[in-house]
Amino acid sequence: MKTKLSIVVIALLTSIFFSMDVSAQSQEIVIQTAAQCGECKTNIEKALMAENGVRFAELDIETKKAKVVYNPKKISPEKLRTVISMIGYDADDVPADSAAVLKLNPCCTKEGHRDH
Repeated sequence: MKTKLSIVVIALLTSIFFSMDVSAQSQEIVIQTAAQCGECKTNIEKALMAENGVRFAELDIETKKAKVVYNPKKISPEKLRTVISMIGYDADDVPADSAAVLKLNPCCTKEGHRDH
């Protein structure tokens, strides 16, 4: 009985230790984007999740804000903004890459969406 209890206690403590380690290595940032539609949401989330160190990315299309949970030892906030910029969207104070904007679906551009 003591052996089973010891195993349970060790397993519980190990679980707590590893969950604390993961949360200690995670930070959250909210980035204002220039997203316009559901396709933009998909593009931004997919690009962010492809980056090493990103654990979670979700864009609220109503507010155009991307919430990103990441490991700061693997990726920086500046790099996260650059990732968004390089696929054609503004990211906080980082403007969209002009060549990438030309590759977007017209509804995903700031100018194209004004007609809808």
